[in-house]
Amino acid sequence: MQSFRSLLLGLFVFFLNFGFSQADSLQTNAVATDAQAIGIDQQIDNAFKPFAEFIGSIVLYSVPISGTQVPIIVMILSLGGLFFSIYFGFPSIRKFGLALRVVQGKYDDIESGAKDVHPEANLNTVDGDIVDTIKAENHHGEVSHFQALATAVSGTVGLGNIAGVTIAISLGGPGATFWMIVSGLLGMTLKFVECTLGVQYRDINDKGVVFGGPMYYLSKGLKEKGYIGLGKFLAAFFAVLCIGGSFGGGNAAQSNQAAAQIASLFGMSGGSSGFFIGLGIAVLVGITIIGGIKRIATVTEMLVPLMAIIYILACLVVIGGNISYIDEAFSQIFQQAFSPQAGLGGLIGVLVIGFRRAAFSNEAGAGSASIAHSAVKTKYSASEGLVSLLEPFIDTVVICTLTALVIVIFNNVSPFEYGAQQVMLSDGKIYEGATLTSMAFASTISWFPYVLTIAIFLFAVSTMISWSYYGQQAWMYLFGKSKAMEMTYKVLFLLFIIIGASAKMDSVWGFSDAMILAMVFPNMIGLLFLFPVVKQQLVRYEDAIKGHK
Repeated sequence: MQSFRSLLLGLFVFFLNFGFSQADSLQTNAVATDAQAIGIDQQIDNAFKPFAEFIGSIVLYSVPISGTQVPIIVMILSLGGLFFSIYFGFPSIRKFGLALRVVQGKYDDIESGAKDVHPEANLNTVDGDIVDTIKAENHHGEVSHFQALATAVSGTVGLGNIAGVTIAISLGGPGATFWMIVSGLLGMTLKFVECTLGVQYRDINDKGVVFGGPMYYLSKGLKEKGYIGLGKFLAAFFAVLCIGGSFGGGNAAQSNQAAAQIASLFGMSGGSSGFFIGLGIAVLVGITIIGGIKRIATVTEMLVPLMAIIYILACLVVIGGNISYIDEAFSQIFQQAFSPQAGLGGLIGVLVIGFRRAAFSNEAGAGSASIAHSAVKTKYSASEGLVSLLEPFIDTVVICTLTALVIVIFNNVSPFEYGAQQVMLSDGKIYEGATLTSMAFASTISWFPYVLTIAIFLFAVSTMISWSYYGQQAWMYLFGKSKAMEMTYKVLFLLFIIIGASAKMDSVWGFSDAMILAMVFPNMIGLLFLFPVVKQQLVRYEDAIKGHK
């Protein structure tokens, strides 16, 4: 195991050296051919882009269907969500009310006297840890149901809801909105399955610190099924991808769009503006993440409701100010979701765009949120699985839909051509992602971009805070749970904030998409092996509720 960890650490060092060597090479060439050296932002982007494109070409490998390139990972995600939704009887609808009651604490009193959720009670050790320390009877988690939900929501409700949705509409038109909603509903079931397993197979040490997520249910769950080697491999593979996801979608993509919006709003230009904005964000995030999950939960418990309220109110004001366009917007969304003039290939293309952007936004099937949900105080693993149902609903069905309506309505007010990530507006300037969303808000109230900038900043920071915890858990699973390993990860994480703020959008988002979607591969294999355990735990929890009544 030690040699395996050394190999993985060596790979990380290699990639870092690769990036810095590329930057040095490109800077040397630039100086040799041009007396004026390129800015820091461009140097970072030049070094990062080839690596991002290489990763994307592997993870997002596509097959042609009716003339449209469909990523295999999107097919796995959508079919997996459909399968689990049917098997569990569409819990996104049937269990929604129960989930609300659980997060409100209606059934907290049934925890007393319940047996612990850990399945390893008869083993002496688990992955090298002594069971008696893992299963300390006075420790059953670190945070409440609401705090776990807030931490997980802050990890998913981010720039994917603002910039990501805008990209989907720009590329796929209004019809992509419909498929994002469908993906969100399927994602609710995926979250339920993976978060139940996250609590079921978590580790809790003698100090009450929780270690959970796919790394643990892949290794321990598959060990129960007799697939010890496969479980260890998938767990390690997921951990590597999760670290990459924390550096990409949970970090660089967030700082990228936050920096772009800040620079656009305040007219900042030059070759180093992104670098210095990223440096400032890194300092702010660093102050928070040093404190671990309890401080993260405390911050997100306050930050998530605030940022969600600000953004939802802003969307409602824009929609209300253009209420005459709302019927046309909904008509375009539903008609173009099944656009006959685009043919089957066009339909599949819109579906893929919608599912891909929704998957990036809510991360259902990627397994990341189960790391946060694993820290909940409970002895019933299905209780937190039910709470996690609410996450894709808040993220995709509500917030992503509101963003989409704002963009579709804006297109009716100030028309632009769908079909490209970058669009040109009537002022002759090019906009993409969050900057296009900002212009949509400004079309209703001129000072709204300032409000949006605050929301974007809060979205970005809260997402980075939560993803730092996800990545740290994966890092410590691979390299050990020492303070030195913890600080090594945090330093690398903060460096990627600066990289993301400095690099260009296409490089950052290509890498981010690839890393988060790649997590689906090992995670989905685990879900297909372990979903009967989820069924058992759901029955156990519902029986306890019936007994309570």
